[in-house]
Amino acid sequence: MAAPHLKHTFANIHALRGGKPELGDLALSDYHLVFRFPPESLTAADPSLKKSVKQVWFAFHIISQCTLRPTPPSSGVPSSIRIRFRDFTYVSFNFAGDKEAREAFEFIKSRTCKLGSVDKLLAFSYRPPPNSPESKINGWDLYDVRAEFRRQGISEKSRELGWRISTINKDYSFSPTYPALLIVPSKISDATLKYAASYRSRQRIPTLTYRHPVNNCTITRCSQPLPGISFKRNIQDESLVSACFSASTEFAGGTSLDMPAESPPPSMADLMIESENTNGSMSDIQKADDEHTVGGTILYDGKTGKRLIYGAQQQNLIVDARPVINSYAMQAIGYGTENMEHYKFAKKEYLNIDNIHVMRESLEKVISAIKDADVSPFPPNKELLAKSKWLKHIGGILSGSALIAQRVGIQHSNVLIHCSDGWDRTSQLSALSQLMLDPYYRTLEGFIVLVEKDWLSFGHMFHLRSGHLSHEDWFTVDGDALAGTAVKPGENDGRADHFENAIAGAKRFWNKKTASGKEAVTDADGTPIETGVEPAVAENMATRPKDISPVFHQFLDATYQLLRQHPTRFEFNERFLRRLYYHVYSCQYGTFLFNNERQRHEARLQERTRSVWAYFLSRRSEFTNEQYDVTIDDHVRGRERILFPRCDDVRWWHQLFNRTDDEMNGDLNALAATAERVAAYQQASSSSELSRPVDAGATDVNSNPLSSGAPSRTSVSPTRSPLPPGLAATAAGGSVLAGMESAHEVLTPGTRSPAPPNRNVAAGDPTGTFAALQERISGLSLGKAMFGGGTGGSTERSSTGGSGSDSGRNSQNELVEQEMKSMS
Repeated sequence: MAAPHLKHTFANIHALRGGKPELGDLALSDYHLVFRFPPESLTAADPSLKKSVKQVWFAFHIISQCTLRPTPPSSGVPSSIRIRFRDFTYVSFNFAGDKEAREAFEFIKSRTCKLGSVDKLLAFSYRPPPNSPESKINGWDLYDVRAEFRRQGISEKSRELGWRISTINKDYSFSPTYPALLIVPSKISDATLKYAASYRSRQRIPTLTYRHPVNNCTITRCSQPLPGISFKRNIQDESLVSACFSASTEFAGGTSLDMPAESPPPSMADLMIESENTNGSMSDIQKADDEHTVGGTILYDGKTGKRLIYGAQQQNLIVDARPVINSYAMQAIGYGTENMEHYKFAKKEYLNIDNIHVMRESLEKVISAIKDADVSPFPPNKELLAKSKWLKHIGGILSGSALIAQRVGIQHSNVLIHCSDGWDRTSQLSALSQLMLDPYYRTLEGFIVLVEKDWLSFGHMFHLRSGHLSHEDWFTVDGDALAGTAVKPGENDGRADHFENAIAGAKRFWNKKTASGKEAVTDADGTPIETGVEPAVAENMATRPKDISPVFHQFLDATYQLLRQHPTRFEFNERFLRRLYYHVYSCQYGTFLFNNERQRHEARLQERTRSVWAYFLSRRSEFTNEQYDVTIDDHVRGRERILFPRCDDVRWWHQLFNRTDDEMNGDLNALAATAERVAAYQQASSSSELSRPVDAGATDVNSNPLSSGAPSRTSVSPTRSPLPPGLAATAAGGSVLAGMESAHEVLTPGTRSPAPPNRNVAAGDPTGTFAALQERISGLSLGKAMFGGGTGGSTERSSTGGSGSDSGRNSQNELVEQEMKSMS
């Protein structure tokens, strides 16, 4: 980037990060804070230091908290500005005088939360250097909706595939938050779409986002229906959903799904009973699916011994991402969920993913755990990290996405996804499930197309969720510093409300009245500081703190988990995800500005701003994964087309939080290593028992190295029935999904027997020592918060079907209020 046009420079400023001070000069431009060190005063005295001068740039737009701590000269304590950035960088700047600190604070504030208009952001003035690789790439051309669906086999000339491209929304009047081109079933007319639109929130009708290239099964997405308390129905919507589910069947020569032989239980009670009887874990299902995807392997059912046939278990699915009780509570205000009596061609699953407010509060707890990173070299507060439940939320999103990918890729089924308005949780699930299904989306260009399609085109509200125009509440003055106290780790850096009156008196040292009667910010010499006009902000563009939520952040975090677990299956590396996260907030590019395709089109972003994709593609080598294996072979384990997450192996994305793996994941890694050793010990013990003949009723005494050397007495059965070939025994841990079937139920349609009692993870541990170890582990608050109780990611179930105890305590009015707030 070109050198900034500097507006203010402050010499010999001490910057503090990680408890380590650095002396340098602080320069402020219209869009950046630049810290250069060593300072010019030292380089002038010693020219040899000029070769070692470094500078760090901080974009104003990624500031999420800025606190001024003014101190009186008599205190001997320097005034400071503490800044927390959206990329989890923390830094403090200590100034020699109060006036300098105030001047810098007011200037930064004026360039962030007082812009008044989106077109005053950096993106509208940024241009890459002439003749640079980035300047030669037009990132706006990378995504073409017709080209992407042509890749999926759908175009104007291929209506026989069961899908067509509709231009009913070409002027965005049909559904303002939807893309201009919609992929809908061929047999559904635009007239039917208009009638169906009235039954979906914000007219976000079911429309195609992905068609599987092998089995033609699909992922469609929409918003919640509007049955209300009168349980209204809409024949056109029912026909549209049915057509979405039957398009691939009709193309393949099958029959329509309009008249199924059986329908799933429609009532809430039936759903809850099914949820409570569920015993399978995501890892169990993944192992069964792995057997499916490896050619030449014959898979048998563990209960019946019957051979399982790949793709013979089709069961179409409507996925409601919300907690069950939230979906039903919304009916009181006219919204709700599908009455499955009218959608008998599918089954419904609730994923119990919490709304944007819960996710925002979760991240705020994470921030509280690491907020002293400027003044303290110590690791994060592990207790606060655990209380955030951040990893639990990431695991839940991954599990829900895996369920969708499994239905489409393994069971040859169709899936319709929605949450409330269909632009937050729906985008997470839709994009992640496609990432698991299609290797193309795991390439650099493919991932860009995925983000453009399922996030930008389908209308995720990046502007409101990110707060690009900032908010005045993010700029505070800490009155405690007037008493001369020093900054200490653990202090609350936002307690300004109690001291505003005292600070108002101190303002006379650096403020004076203008002719109009308004206070003018001045520098140390009394010269007015140019802060610019503060025009009114359009209501739909103003930052509302309650609308901000880390929805896209969670998607990138979940993608990181897949990349970490499958390091050879992605063309891009971890740094690509981290830099993409940064540029969502940097406002350097126009890609993530505004809330939907219509607003970007009306703002003419393609003409006035640059696309962030040019930045990444011009630096491809920096973001390429050296371990990437491009080979796809379903007959070779580890190279299959489909990949699934290990939901019991979710870890903190420590690089994003600017921490080491040991600081963030040390306890989790140690716990996992212990579990692996125990599992290996159990396997060795089991093999040893099976290898020697033992009479019926005989006993054996074993000493377990993990049980303080205490021997235990066990009885061994004289006979063991081997499993059918190809079916490995697995431990039945818990799942974060509330309505997920066991591996037996998934692969054996039409047979549902009562689930056996939950087995301990250490089933087969006759000594009981692993049970004792597990009891100790379950006592750790860390494990409870991350996986919903103990280890292994076991399900939290309540009588309401909510994802946690809070859901059970909330009244219906509170649930309705929360969901309504998330529907901006």
